[in-house]
Amino acid sequence: MTTLFLDTETFCETPIGNGTHAYAADAEVMIVSYAFDDEPAVSWDAVTEGVTLPPRVEAALADESINIVGHNFAMFDRNVLRHNDIIIPISRIHDTMTQALAHGMPGGLDKLCDIYRVPAALAKSKEGRRLIMLFCKPLPKNRKLRRATPETHPVEWDEFLDYARLDIESMRHLYKHMPRWNYPDNKEEFALYCLDQTINDRGIAIDTELVDAAITTVAHEKGRLNAEVHVATDGELQSAMQRDLLLKRLLEAYGVGLPDMQKATLERRIMDPDLPLAARELLMLRLESSMTSVTKYKTLAKAVSDDGRFRGGLQFCGAPRTGRWSGRTFQPHNLPRPSRKAAAIEEAIEIIKSGVGDLLLDNTNSWLSDAIRGCIVAGEGNKLVVSDLSNIEGRVIAWLAGEDWKLRAFRDYDEGTGPDIYVQTAAGILNKPLDKITGLERQNYGKVPELACGFGGAAGAFAAMSAIFGLEMSDEEVTEVVRAWRAKHPQIVSLWYGLEDAARRALDVPGTACRYRGVSFEKWRSWLLMHLPSGRRLCYAHPLIVDHPKFENATSISYGGVNSYTRRWERLHTYGGKLAENGCQATARDVMACNMPAAEGAGYRIVLTVHDELVTETLDNPSMTPVGLSAILATTPRWADDTLPIAAAGYEAKRYRKE
Repeated sequence: MTTLFLDTETFCETPIGNGTHAYAADAEVMIVSYAFDDEPAVSWDAVTEGVTLPPRVEAALADESINIVGHNFAMFDRNVLRHNDIIIPISRIHDTMTQALAHGMPGGLDKLCDIYRVPAALAKSKEGRRLIMLFCKPLPKNRKLRRATPETHPVEWDEFLDYARLDIESMRHLYKHMPRWNYPDNKEEFALYCLDQTINDRGIAIDTELVDAAITTVAHEKGRLNAEVHVATDGELQSAMQRDLLLKRLLEAYGVGLPDMQKATLERRIMDPDLPLAARELLMLRLESSMTSVTKYKTLAKAVSDDGRFRGGLQFCGAPRTGRWSGRTFQPHNLPRPSRKAAAIEEAIEIIKSGVGDLLLDNTNSWLSDAIRGCIVAGEGNKLVVSDLSNIEGRVIAWLAGEDWKLRAFRDYDEGTGPDIYVQTAAGILNKPLDKITGLERQNYGKVPELACGFGGAAGAFAAMSAIFGLEMSDEEVTEVVRAWRAKHPQIVSLWYGLEDAARRALDVPGTACRYRGVSFEKWRSWLLMHLPSGRRLCYAHPLIVDHPKFENATSISYGGVNSYTRRWERLHTYGGKLAENGCQATARDVMACNMPAAEGAGYRIVLTVHDELVTETLDNPSMTPVGLSAILATTPRWADDTLPIAAAGYEAKRYRKE
């Protein structure tokens, strides 16, 4: 099969930060770079030629037997070309960025060139950013010339054409050398990638009236908060966001020293009964002013298309260690958890839309934060049908480990013959009868340890989770709870050590599959592969056994990966609990992913995936129900068996909310 490697360079006044689809709607194609098979790459000057595509490329796009390869082509170039009346079916596109992400690598072409040590003659040009800033966006407003062209910058334009050609060479080199196990060779994953692009093209309907009203309210609230800070500090500060000045004021005026301005630090200090009232008010003003979630309204306003829908919000395999979806632009996966009931939030939304939110709502930014989910709505004549896999990670980790009592507990709960798992866990830790567990005990000794301890977490993880739920325990109490949880879950504890042992054995004997229960590890060339029950593989690049970074006389499994905090490719360390977490979350993702095509086929048009939740937009008729969607979502995948208990539940509404 002939392969066409294809890329575009574009100009647009709309910032790319507004999202791919908003950008693509107004983008002008300046350069089309391409190569057929192993032929030399060519850059087509569409500006000078006056035609978007060279004839040979145009003919190739009409030939369905030709495979098309591009980097971030599905999300970017495909949509740019579509707005130029050039339609390319998703199924014909091999996306090398998706290929990288599906195997735990970063998506950037320049980073991949560094990782794969692409020869300098082929590597993505380091000068590319300078040329892109020159030609692909308007020049700064303080310059008389607002756009660079081949006529105004002929030397740089020739460099840009050469840069575009080298991008094709880089992409082709990576295409040939990157692994293909999960994409494109895994046919189910390839079909899922095609569905993902359909979902991104479909987009989600947005309540633009709420977005516009919220932006106005945010501006009013910012002015009010700044005025209060100005008065409270005798004119010393103009805003609570002046971090260093605020710290200085608190220390000098009230004797209050703080190590940082993190939310958790401020919330703990506000609860101090000895804190001076004026200092408490300043800290509360800082908390209100620093609610970054309200900035999402501006982001959303810029990203919405003319038809009122936000598109391109999902990144396939965006989570590098698990293959879960991540968010783009609006970041729907990072929406704050609301602190109020849905009915109260709905009332607040109507107040905000009426234009008097800053007058009628106390702590207005907090209400705006709670209302952000409500921007997602159903389109005209439709409704949202939403379903969420119930405690899927807890179920999967018990299934992978063979923790039989816990699997029975999940089944009993699903059948209505037993209490939920948090009550079961609390009863085991406290050694109390199930019917004697109080609501507070269910949370403190059931929910918190379940969320904190499943992947090898000890006192530190427990303390972090406790802070979220406002739970206070002494170090001794935390240690006892962790010990009790582990005693109650011997098979899960064994899973941690079993997975790490299997991974280490695989590294010792390359090419040999080393199994622990339903998961196996294999060292293949420069990769450590974790084979999941679904057949998908988690990939750890350049694995090594090295000295442990924290403990003397100990070793650690190290690999090349994307640091979740720095977003850089670094040498990371892993251990049994982390391997269990990766495998569990990836398997939970595969449960949902396996059932997404069936949901689509039944008329539940997916518009969003958020962790283990499907958000669909359907016709507003009685036949489309949360019960129907949940039944599909909770179907046991073919690669699992009936010992994996799966359950799902949801709701239908006109407006998205957190249940």
